[in-house]
Amino acid sequence: MKTSFFRAVSAIVRKDLRIEFRSRELISMMGLFALLSILVFSFALELDRIARQEAISGVLWVTVIFASILGLNRSLAAERDQGNLDAMLLAPIDRPAVFIGKLVGNFLFSLLVGLALLPVMAALYNVNMIQPWVLLVLTLGTLGFSAIGTVLATMTVQTRTRESLLPIVLLPIALPVLLAAVRATTNILSGAPQDEWIAWPQILLVLDVIYLTLCVLLFEYVVEE
Repeated sequence: MKTSFFRAVSAIVRKDLRIEFRSRELISMMGLFALLSILVFSFALELDRIARQEAISGVLWVTVIFASILGLNRSLAAERDQGNLDAMLLAPIDRPAVFIGKLVGNFLFSLLVGLALLPVMAALYNVNMIQPWVLLVLTLGTLGFSAIGTVLATMTVQTRTRESLLPIVLLPIALPVLLAAVRATTNILSGAPQDEWIAWPQILLVLDVIYLTLCVLLFEYVVEE
């Protein structure tokens, strides 16, 4: 008898959160990488304040994306090495429940790092980063990227070169999400009229729906391979 979908998702999410709260390994690694990255960008752009202002959204998203890739690789590699992934696939639960459970965990960790970056970047770049629209775009962008990343990380975790292979296959596919997120964030932070950029969050929402649907449908075939 199969476990109900929501019970299975809840169990997987609780497992991931419990493991992370005990070890604090994933968040610490992602957070340290993100902090060092924005410090490097800040020092590199220190002499050109105009370029610095224009590059803020790019710095934010590049940092979030690569921190997320680091977390995805580590999260799925741990599941694979410990046999947890095989155990979940053998359990009497739907494959989409496994995907959603892993997605929620990866999304929460990436979003937490992104949210922690906002006040730090606000202090370094002297820009109000904590705005409702910025938070919405950060959430939508992180969700879409995490969905694609969870599926592709499940594929690449089987290979020996997973650390280098995941960014190669992930970034081209996630480019529409990244483009929409950067465009929306840039216009919001620059104070442009809402009519000029409101389409980008809407595009981002549509992309999230498309990617989530495709990922749910394809996950079963991915893990079969």
